[in-house]
Amino acid sequence: MAESIKDGVFRRNNTKPPADGPVMALFSLAGKTAIIAGAGQGIGLAVAKTFAEAGANVAIWYNSNSNAIEEAEQIEKVFNVKCKAYKVNVTSYDEVNVAMEKAINELNGRLDVFVANSGVSWGDEAFIDADIGRYLDIMNVNTNGVVYCAHVAGKHFRRQKQDGTTVHGTKLENFENGSFIATASMSGHIVNIPRRQAMYNASKAALIHMCRSLAIEWLGFARVNSVSPGFINTSIAGPIAEDVMGAIMDKVPMGRFGETVELKGVYLLLASDASSYMTGTDILVDGGYTAP
Repeated sequence: MAESIKDGVFRRNNTKPPADGPVMALFSLAGKTAIIAGAGQGIGLAVAKTFAEAGANVAIWYNSNSNAIEEAEQIEKVFNVKCKAYKVNVTSYDEVNVAMEKAINELNGRLDVFVANSGVSWGDEAFIDADIGRYLDIMNVNTNGVVYCAHVAGKHFRRQKQDGTTVHGTKLENFENGSFIATASMSGHIVNIPRRQAMYNASKAALIHMCRSLAIEWLGFARVNSVSPGFINTSIAGPIAEDVMGAIMDKVPMGRFGETVELKGVYLLLASDASSYMTGTDILVDGGYTAP
């Protein structure tokens, strides 16, 4: 496959648009396979259900929340697709590599969408007073884990585009390019006062820029985008002191935290042909928090 960029100049027509037709068909993931890391609960689980509803076979990756196994079984029954749960520690490159190979082999031999959603929060502690190990831990999950997933998923996307076959050697149908989506955060755009979480902010800012950069490197075989949620009602934020909560709520123009249901459409957009001309994009879903 020819390089999409050479000597700083992009090759023309290195991607193709989908066929014109009914708009809702562009959102279909029928016959495709999606892997969602960090899908045992919260945003990741909501995304897994959304992709299954759109017709995709889905792999749910979890680290400690074994309820994901039951959730996967339920998704299979409700949406009549293949759905399997895999215990994966994304801070281990070897585990990511093995788990991806296994999921692809068990779910139709292909990979169309990968959502890197694993992440941990910092809480509210000044960096200078924190043990330096906390910095290493948060970067290991929030940044290194996504890098490992991108490194492995990107190789699968590229091989599929070059060879035009599944891992089983059969002809790959309906694959123009893969879609890699990272869950970043509005905190990758702003200094999220009054919470003291400099290292969390840095970990998410790194993801946004990495996705923009990979979008250019992967032209022709995959699109790369990120989603930056604001405050969403999930357990990842951890306990928030009442006075801090009040200060946060005062800064949200829409006057409330978001719900996971309000992220479903954004991830489906980026996973599907409805966003075929979108790459290197970060979408903020923050109730207007970063607008003022």
